Amino acid sequence: MSLNVEGFKSSALLSQIDEHLKTMSEAERKDQVKKVKGVFQFNVKNSANQTATWTFDLKSGTGAMHKGTVAGLKPDITIDLKDDDFVALAEGKANGQKLFMSGKIKVKGAIMMATKLDSVLNAAKEKTGFKAKL
Repeated sequence: MSLNVEGFKSSALLSQIDEHLKTMSEAERKDQVKKVKGVFQFNVKNSANQTATWTFDLKSGTGAMHKGTVAGLKPDITIDLKDDDFVALAEGKANGQKLFMSGKIKVKGAIMMATKLDSVLNAAKEKTGFKAKL
């Protein structure tokens, strides 16, 4: 199932993370799940003021990225941000802490879980070439 959503630049980045997950062995994926133990929900708003949601499950099984929400899968952390800010984060042009402090990223739930996501994104960066810093 494609993670791409028309009109959202960040959907390509989330697809890259998903592709990275798929290149990992089952043992590596289970190890990531063991380290993170969380479900992330990204609510991304584009320039047309539309919102798309992706759910990143690093709590069960071998980890998975989903478009939209997943029935029965409650996020431990919900991250709301603009599409351009997500892209800037991924490209290393923006700092997640500064975006958070300026109100451009809103986080609900287990905020410290974001630091665990950083290690997953950095591992994906090494494999796919995109940059991400939360």
